[in-house]
Amino acid sequence: MKSSTAMYRSIALDLAQRIINGEFKVSEKISGRSILASNYNVSPETIRKGIALLKAKSVVSVSQGKEVTVISIENAYNFIDQYKSAESVYSLHQDVELLLHQKREIDAKLEALLSDIINYSDKLRNLTPYNPVEVEVPETSHIVGHSIAEIRLWQHTGATVVAIRRGTSIIISPGPQALITPRDRIVVVGGSDIYTKTTKFINTPAKTEPPQD
Repeated sequence: MKSSTAMYRSIALDLAQRIINGEFKVSEKISGRSILASNYNVSPETIRKGIALLKAKSVVSVSQGKEVTVISIENAYNFIDQYKSAESVYSLHQDVELLLHQKREIDAKLEALLSDIINYSDKLRNLTPYNPVEVEVPETSHIVGHSIAEIRLWQHTGATVVAIRRGTSIIISPGPQALITPRDRIVVVGGSDIYTKTTKFINTPAKTEPPQD
């Protein structure tokens, strides 16, 4: 349902358009408020406000006896044009308000997303880091000639073998049966102390009991 403000403006615009269409001619009297109120199905007060708008724009005049007389078709045109311009500004204002509201919603979602990313990053920092490290296998190492499955590196150090650098070649994700040869560089991932543990384990000479953690 339209507000009373929108209603009397709509009535004023309709009367102005009827004047432009020739339904009401210059110097012709428009029906009284009661009749107009009945025609538009509104209160006489709403009609009074609508007529007041037209009077303020010199579209009509209102006598002491409250008779409404058309005085200018040109001003009726101007009234409608001014209203359309005002409506355009209002519409733009509404669009800006809507866009600002949407922007605030997007900003809030972005802020929440960034917060989640930061929180997730903090959680990752508290997890065991998995930066790869390389440990060279000396010729005297007890793991030389044994397979990855046999040396049980993960059980002894917590390290996981992800690659073996052998000379200029790289074996990615070597299987459990891959054999270790002298001067291989074992690429492993694991905790922050994984380099120390793996180096100690690999450097243990053959025929010596591997250190237990």
